Amino acid sequence: MADPVLFEFLHTEMVAELWAQDPDPGPGGQKTSLLVLEGMGFRVGQALGERLPRETLAFREELDILKFLCKDLWVAVFHKQMDSLRTNHQDNSFPLLVRMASGLQYLEEAPKFLAFTCGLLRGTLSTLGVKSLVTASVAALPACKFQVVIQKP
Repeated sequence: MADPVLFEFLHTEMVAELWAQDPDPGPGGQKTSLLVLEGMGFRVGQALGERLPRETLAFREELDILKFLCKDLWVAVFHKQMDSLRTNHQDNSFPLLVRMASGLQYLEEAPKFLAFTCGLLRGTLSTLGVKSLVTASVAALPACKFQVVIQKP
């Protein structure tokens, strides 16, 4: 993957551009912007999944899939492993939120910066043949939790 600083800059610009189109969007406008970011992340996740070695794609158990997300994928994208391996994947210093951690006033802005990553995880899992629902929550910056729910066929 690209240099972490360049990725962070690109991500920040994508978020800023989507919110600049309507500086004071109502709930519907925010939802649309979040869906666009999540969709962009989904497509990037699919592309990452397509580049994986074929032996990586043969996961047998849910735990193997979660290990792959927390170790291999997270390192490829963010150059660090996720801090916690559970069904709630916690990252105590999520790279895209670190710069916002200086004040509580930014807590309400955090969902904008998580939508792309939720899509990225879901897109990668989709390429692996795993249908999932990925959500994120933030209680204190820069920590966040990603909830991955694998949907059985």
